[in-house]
Amino acid sequence: MTELNNLQFDAQHLWHPYSSVQNPPLLHEVVSAQGVYLTLADGRQIIDGMSSWWSAIHGYGHPRLNAAAKDQLDKMSHVMFGGLTHDPAVSLARRLIDITDDALQYVFLADSGSVSVEVAIKMAIQYWFAQGKADKQKLLSLRSGYHGDTFGAMAVCDPVNGMHSQFAKVLPQHLFAPAPTCRDDADWQDSDIAEMRALIEANHEQLAAVIVEPLVQGAGGMRFYCPQYLSELRALCDQHNVLLIFDEIATGFGRTGHLFAYEAAGVVPDILCLGKALTGGYMTLAATLCQSKVAQGISADGQGVLMHGPTFMGNPLACRVACESIDVLLESDWQANVLSIETQLVDELKELSSHSLVKDVRVKGAIGVVELNQPLDSFMDWLPKFIVEQGVWIRPFRSMIYVMPPYIISAEQLTTLTTAIKAIVNKLSESVKS
Repeated sequence: MTELNNLQFDAQHLWHPYSSVQNPPLLHEVVSAQGVYLTLADGRQIIDGMSSWWSAIHGYGHPRLNAAAKDQLDKMSHVMFGGLTHDPAVSLARRLIDITDDALQYVFLADSGSVSVEVAIKMAIQYWFAQGKADKQKLLSLRSGYHGDTFGAMAVCDPVNGMHSQFAKVLPQHLFAPAPTCRDDADWQDSDIAEMRALIEANHEQLAAVIVEPLVQGAGGMRFYCPQYLSELRALCDQHNVLLIFDEIATGFGRTGHLFAYEAAGVVPDILCLGKALTGGYMTLAATLCQSKVAQGISADGQGVLMHGPTFMGNPLACRVACESIDVLLESDWQANVLSIETQLVDELKELSSHSLVKDVRVKGAIGVVELNQPLDSFMDWLPKFIVEQGVWIRPFRSMIYVMPPYIISAEQLTTLTTAIKAIVNKLSESVKS
């Protein structure tokens, strides 16, 4: 009996994100990665325009991150965090407290971004429970938002246009406000927040928290909105005694041009979720930070312990690499790099704005989005193969072709990505006409 090769075995036995086992997706086997390049099993090298789902901000095989991981392996790869602690976790917490706002003083180290959202939700509900306000268990979020695929996180994702409608009957029913339409503060109109204000005013006695992705709504549609909205939202939450959670899993660590997106608005959340780029894409790790009033408030009734404890919480290997990743970022000229990427994306993608197939072109920091006026579902039989033939790795979704490259990408490599996007749009246009 002939043994199946990797791709054949994968097609018969492995599930991939958002895929069907009856119609498995086209796959490309990666054998190594270095810098911004993925090397495929057939020898081709392609530029990763996705930073491995927005996490590999330093590219692949970074010597300092490699060395940190190897050094930590020789000491210990894991030890339980219950009743024990270790230097990598303490050092990471020190760094996170140092680089975020002074008000954020407590750190919960979780497994993944979705779990950090789950922890944030628990923090908010337990906080009010300890204050004697057990009715405050509802959450308020934005339409077009995405916060993860676990059950608590799914419940605050867009219930209509999101990916989780078939779970509607088992998910908690929360509240949703329209997504902001202001692209920047010059576009600000009070009507943008009118319905959010009305929902908070009408439901504040039941609301534990508002949770939003600041400035950039990621997997819900790659939408950008203005800092003024966050300023207004912070004021509303303060006025009506509602906690504010910022999900910066995608935006944290410089992606928008600010180290954290909340800095653009000059406001601070009560609870902050971080993930993705936290370890530079080396392994899964996330963190939920909160203000002292939340952490201390959870224990206000004398018995409030935060009810969460993942097996791999505070994993020493992940924490050590995260420490090194943060140091590499802060010691680099990351702001200039992100600004350079932003400027080049604007310059090289702007011509697509007038294309008949294109609805919108938008750029923020190291994020470039070309939104088409129709979904891409009907083109997925040939599109993934065509993209790799352009020498790049881009993963379109819905009607969006977007890139979030590593910050180390060169101008020439970025041009390869933008040239590929233009080729994709032109090829799609030919398909539509035919």
